[in-house]
Amino acid sequence: MKRIVLSLLAFGICGVATLSADDNVRAAQTWLKEGGFYFGEANGQYDSETAAAISRYQIRSGLPITGQLDAETAKALGVEPAKETSPNSGGPDTWRRLRKADQEFLKKLNAGQIAPPAAADDANAAATPSVQPDDPPQPPRPSPSQDADVSTFLLSRERLRDYVAAFVLAGLDPNIGAELEFFGDNVNYFDSGVIGREQIRRDLRRYDKQWPQRSFWLDGEVDVEPQADSRIRVTFPLRFDLRNGSRHSSGKVRKTLLLEVIGDDLRIVGVNERNAR
Repeated sequence: MKRIVLSLLAFGICGVATLSADDNVRAAQTWLKEGGFYFGEANGQYDSETAAAISRYQIRSGLPITGQLDAETAKALGVEPAKETSPNSGGPDTWRRLRKADQEFLKKLNAGQIAPPAAADDANAAATPSVQPDDPPQPPRPSPSQDADVSTFLLSRERLRDYVAAFVLAGLDPNIGAELEFFGDNVNYFDSGVIGREQIRRDLRRYDKQWPQRSFWLDGEVDVEPQADSRIRVTFPLRFDLRNGSRHSSGKVRKTLLLEVIGDDLRIVGVNERNAR
């Protein structure tokens, strides 16, 4: 009997912990939804749509891009961090969703099934509610997405920020070389000239072995320059923190991606970077 009672007690504790975690995720989803970063239901489920929304918020807020409700992101949203996090995981479902800029959301938006993110003025007004003396302090709401024009969303600055976030998360995927999916067949690759995918794969594996623990975050605006032949040059400041045991490297680079538009997707056909202050 004693064993049964202890088992039931343990089950009850687990149930409470799960409920608390669900409520915490639901609170994060609510904040992200009000800010125009999350478009699903606030259901308390930490799925790829929620992780994509968190990634979208992180890259627009200058936070480390993890796709997780980590300590820094949770503090910014005014919720508790997730109980379990991994330093190098964004999940393939998350970065693939970001890479395609939530096509399911775009379809619903075009069909009028959901409203576009609130305009900046309306959202800012909603972000500063009147607080009565006895009300608890309210955490700041995230800034909303600025793009409301559906016809330009696919290649808008917001779309390209999502793409950058997806590329970074793929680089943190436990599946080494996952970011290879972003590259074209022939790429003008840093100082190596034009090389093929197999050479890129080897370089990605080498980099992962050299720096197994990595953190990246956007440190400024994404600059977009349309090019000839359906190409786009995207440049952005990226901070990094790299570790391998006692070895450590950190700093900031200005990274440039040359993207080629292929249908509703983008492929990297050129990549380079330079040190920045």
